[in-house]
Amino acid sequence: MRAAALSVDLDPLEGYRRLYGIPGAPPGADPVYGRASERFGDLCAGLGIRGTVFAVGESLADPAAAVAVRRLAGAGHEVANHSYSHDYALTRRAPAEIASEVRRGGEAIQAVAGRAPTGFRAPGYTISAALLAELSAQGYRYDSSALPAAPYFAAKAAALALLALAGRRSQAILDRPRAVLAPNRPYRPSWKEPYARGDLRLVELPVTAGRLGIPLVGTFLAALPAAAARALLAGKGALPLFNLELHGMDFLDRSDVPGELGRWQPGLGTSAAVKVSRLEALLRSIGREWLTLEDAAARLAPP
Repeated sequence: MRAAALSVDLDPLEGYRRLYGIPGAPPGADPVYGRASERFGDLCAGLGIRGTVFAVGESLADPAAAVAVRRLAGAGHEVANHSYSHDYALTRRAPAEIASEVRRGGEAIQAVAGRAPTGFRAPGYTISAALLAELSAQGYRYDSSALPAAPYFAAKAAALALLALAGRRSQAILDRPRAVLAPNRPYRPSWKEPYARGDLRLVELPVTAGRLGIPLVGTFLAALPAAAARALLAGKGALPLFNLELHGMDFLDRSDVPGELGRWQPGLGTSAAVKVSRLEALLRSIGREWLTLEDAAARLAPP
């Protein structure tokens, strides 16, 4: 079976401010749960596909954000758990704190979407044995956090170093180098090593990396013309799942995100309309059956 899955992480603007060490709270309503979620829904509707939305539980306390996610759920999209507070250092917390982040995030999503989430994606793509054990204990069917992409790991290390040189304290953390060696197709993780095959009940659905290990995420894809983006897919036809990940920020530009954050975040200098058009062209070129990640986990789970 050759399938594809489209997901979007609705990381709030506050998370990006913590990422870049920008003090203070973002002013006004969060456009990630406004314009970005609407544009994602419109993109999927135009393509006739259902995607997976990874929502942050804390953000759903905002009535407008709750309405936006409820609307996506009503349109048939899966709503999955992206933790309660999007703590980049989640895997470094005590077991009770990890359990609370997973549980509270799931409860907030169930209250809005009408059903408990079955999937999880960790902030910053960073997982640990303790986190996966907790997900399994709470009945999650899949995790989709592994990103076996050496260029991403190197770029993140360089970005954190540059922020430190600029005197900014990022709350992001750098995962273990072992992360880049995770399998690139669905697998059951080891209870000791989440980036290796094992016998845990839940399934790991890695985010797909393209040619040269470049991750197939919106930040890269929306910045490229369609032909260049398609070139990144070369040689990946044998994979049972193309797991394409977007972020709410990929649907925004500087008119949506003014101020200092708009200057730091890559991609905001390109208009949202251009980025959406590029993503649409790429998605139309992929000749696979589109599934939610929940359905992909059910169909592609290894024995």
